[in-house]
Amino acid sequence: MEEEIQETTSLGSIGKKAASHPKTLQEISLDEELRYHTGLGELDRVLGGGIVKGSLILIGGDPGIGKSTILLQICNDLGKSLQILYVSGEESARQIKLRASRLGVTTENLMILTETDIQVITEQIRQQKPDLVMIDSIQTMNHSQISSSPGSITQVRECTNVIMSVVKDLEIPAFIVSHVNKDGAIAGPKVLEHIVDAVLYFEGDRRLSYRILRAVKNRYGSTNEIGVFDMNEEGLQQVDNPSQMMLEGRPLNVSGTCVTCVMEGSRPILAEIQGLATTSGYGTPRRMSTGFDYNRMSVLLAVLEKRAGYYFSNLDAYINVVGGLRLDEPAADLAVAMALISSLKDVVLREDTVVFGEIGLAGELRSISHGEKRILEAARMGFQRCVLPYHSLRIFKDRQMPIQLIGVKTVREAFEALSE
Repeated sequence: MEEEIQETTSLGSIGKKAASHPKTLQEISLDEELRYHTGLGELDRVLGGGIVKGSLILIGGDPGIGKSTILLQICNDLGKSLQILYVSGEESARQIKLRASRLGVTTENLMILTETDIQVITEQIRQQKPDLVMIDSIQTMNHSQISSSPGSITQVRECTNVIMSVVKDLEIPAFIVSHVNKDGAIAGPKVLEHIVDAVLYFEGDRRLSYRILRAVKNRYGSTNEIGVFDMNEEGLQQVDNPSQMMLEGRPLNVSGTCVTCVMEGSRPILAEIQGLATTSGYGTPRRMSTGFDYNRMSVLLAVLEKRAGYYFSNLDAYINVVGGLRLDEPAADLAVAMALISSLKDVVLREDTVVFGEIGLAGELRSISHGEKRILEAARMGFQRCVLPYHSLRIFKDRQMPIQLIGVKTVREAFEALSE
C-alpha cells in the first residue's frame, strides 16, 4: 500500500491552457518518412517495420539480457541521419563511452545526458529537439513534486506520463528501458503497459547466448512477430536463420526427440521438442514442462491414455523445448505427443521427418494453418518427410511439394509413420 496525495487544479488555471481543436482525417497529414529503420532487421520486424514518429516504446527484460546494448547499437545506424539524446540514470557518461567503444558506436550525433530529474530532462528535450530519445531506465527517474522514492509506482507512472506528453507534442519517438520484477513482469506493475504505444520483452537465459525479442503490445504493428539475436562480445547480432539455431546440436539415434514447425507471426521456425517418460519415485507422478504450456501438456497426456492407449498414469513426464523458445501454438501438439510416446516406448523416431498438427480431445488430428510455409521451411532445412493431419494434406493433393507428405488421422498412425 502506498499513500498518494491528490493534487487539485483550480478552474481558473484550466482556462489558461491552450485549447486544442478537432481535425478531420483529411486535414491530418502523413509524412513520407513515417518510420525510422533501426539498421537491425529483426528489431524492425518486431516493431512492425520501424520506429513510428512520436511513439513511446517500452523495452523490458531481466538484468544483463541486452536492453541497453541494443539501444546503443541502433544509435550507430540511426545517428547517420538523426540527432539522438541518450538519457542515463544508472551509468556515468564515461561508462557509456566505454560500452559504446566496445560495441563500435562512433556516431557524432549521439548526445549523452546523465540525469534523473524528469523536469530537467524534459526541458533538455524541448531545447535540443532531438529526433530520438532514449531513457535508461525509468525506475531511476524522479519527479521533484512527488514525495515518494524513485522506482515507486507513483514515480514511474508520473515520469512516464511527463515523457509521453513531451514526445507526443514534439512528435519525437522515445525508447524507455524498464526493469522487471521477480515474476518477470514489468515493474510497476502494469501501469506502464497502458501508457506506452509498444511493449517489447527480451527473453532468454542470460547463461545462453541467444535472445528472443517479442512484442506483447504494439499499436503500429503485429504482436506475433519475434526477433532472434545472438549475444557476443560485439553486442547483439541478428540471427537470420532461427531454425538452424534451434536445431544445433540435435542428438541422433535417441528416443524422445521430435522436430516441429511453428509460426511466429509470418515466420516459420523449426523447433526441437524433447520428451521424457520415466518411472516415478513418488506416490504422485511429476509433470514438468519448459517452453510449453503445462496445462496443455496435462490435456495431451489424458488424451494419449484415454484415446490412444499409451499409459503415463504411473510415470513422471517431462517436456522441454530446446533453445529457450516458448511454444503457444496448437500445431505443436502432435510433436509433443510423439516425443512422449517415443520416450515411453524407447523407440527412435526418424530424423528426416518434421511433425505438426493439433490434437483434439477425441484423439483426432485437426488441420492447421500456414501449412505451405511450414513445409517449405522444413524442405529448406533438409528434411525429407513431413507428417501432418490428413485434412491438411488434401490441400496439397494436386500440387508438387519438395518433400514427401504423409497424412494421418490419429496419434497411432502418426507414431507408426515416424517409427517405420
